[in-house]
Amino acid sequence: MSDARVLFVDDDENMRDVVARRLKTRGFDVETAPSGDAALGVLGQADFDVVVSDLRMRGMSGLDVCTWVVENRSDTPVVVVTAFGSLDTAIAAIRAGAYDFLVKPFDIEALVITIDRAVQHKRLRGEVQRLRRAVATNQATSPLVGESDGMRRVRDMVARVAPGTASVLITGESGTGKEVVARLLHDTAQRSGPFVAINCAALPEALLESELFGHVRGAFTDAKSDKPGLLVEANGGTLFLDEI
Repeated sequence: MSDARVLFVDDDENMRDVVARRLKTRGFDVETAPSGDAALGVLGQADFDVVVSDLRMRGMSGLDVCTWVVENRSDTPVVVVTAFGSLDTAIAAIRAGAYDFLVKPFDIEALVITIDRAVQHKRLRGEVQRLRRAVATNQATSPLVGESDGMRRVRDMVARVAPGTASVLITGESGTGKEVVARLLHDTAQRSGPFVAINCAALPEALLESELFGHVRGAFTDAKSDKPGLLVEANGGTLFLDEI
């Protein structure tokens, strides 16, 4: 997670300097704060992937910082560290919304692993929220009618597949809406190119090749001019090969 931004909060200057320096050598973008109040000021001005805070500090405690982050930056995980490790302390930190809890003196590698996991947790939560929004949008505007478990799975699959570039095979009996699903994939992906459909079963084999790949003038008897194929026409968009 070399691009992760970390805010380290501790009222011990030597601890701040040592931890910040060692995290930076591992590629993290680190900012420090000498108190809980100072941390809130920094958090009010910038976004961080994870906050690491000492528990016992003068003024605002690490639990107070954790509670504020949970209430105001709920997508930012907080790791609480303390020299006074006990089951009660750990429970208090977790109840305050902390992602994890480390006891001083901690090994820097353990902190790195914990930060990596916290950042990954944040990014996974963000992806889940994005997918839920996409599914909700599809359900609100989708041409797919129905609220059965099967239809919900189809809409969820469309939301997950649409951002990718892989070819998609849509199967189903005649009349079940395969082209509707294909168009929904295209619209959900918001591709810049057009949606191009061709019924492969309606074209003779000899013409299918010409339709897909195009031809130049004189390639065969009726080829009086150059004609780009559907693969070129659909570039940047979606080519739907019906009845392939």
